[in-house]
Amino acid sequence: MPTSAATPCPGSPTNVGGYELHLSCTGSGGPTVVLLSGLGEFSASWARIVPAVAGTTRVCAYDRAGQGWSEDAPQIQDGLRAAADLHTLLDRAGEDGPYVLVGHSSGGSYAMTYASRYPEQVAGAVLLDASDPYRATAADGETEPSAPAELAVLPGLARLGIGQLVPSTSGLPEPAGGQVRAFGSSPRGFQNMADEAAAMPAVFSQAQALTTLGSTPLVVLSASESMQTLDGWSAAQDRMAALSTDTSHRVADATHAGLLDDERGAEASARAIADVLDAVRSGDPLPTD
Repeated sequence: MPTSAATPCPGSPTNVGGYELHLSCTGSGGPTVVLLSGLGEFSASWARIVPAVAGTTRVCAYDRAGQGWSEDAPQIQDGLRAAADLHTLLDRAGEDGPYVLVGHSSGGSYAMTYASRYPEQVAGAVLLDASDPYRATAADGETEPSAPAELAVLPGLARLGIGQLVPSTSGLPEPAGGQVRAFGSSPRGFQNMADEAAAMPAVFSQAQALTTLGSTPLVVLSASESMQTLDGWSAAQDRMAALSTDTSHRVADATHAGLLDDERGAEASARAIADVLDAVRSGDPLPTD
């Protein structure tokens, strides 16, 4: 998303090897929390979470290649490439680990791949209604076999202004809400969704390389709407919670998107992050509820 008066870049660009990724960090203290967005999201999607977390520790939101304020990459952006990019980005930006990774939706699979590749850099994890990489089905709307073909036409529709006719469901405060709407209805935003949707089978397959987090604190926060309406979602969330021996699986009264853009849902997400931070700092087990 080009920087303009309407969409000023809140962070800074860092070259990760021929292209620049956007990273925005605020707050102080450790461990640093790193936020990983899902399909169709980017750093502005975390506008309710960042200030809630930044009061107690450092928190970083970033855009994968092609998202938000980041440049496009010349190569396919699967989970392994995204993990390597994030590792380079944090290192070159001087953001020291180990980190608490927070992934929403398919961002959970990107977080899992990062944890499998760089386990020494992961102090804790929070999975927010994360996609199930093991099923690789259309349950959450992100792996529908026809989705890449359907999404491929969206950049052209956006050029005709059709994207502007789609009502936004974002409950984010401004200016983040406007930034999300602007990116989501742009040809570049649609192209990013199409590209990431096409890469999802590889992203999910690569996430399965993570077989255990050991005793690393892990909170799996599921949205009640997903639990009630998606077949097999509860079992999938339990399976991800079993990745750690220090784990907590919770259900928030929220929609899938509401864990980020609804005030109450975001509060539940921020509470999950705070609990993982407390467990990392104290060495005590996570609370059970």
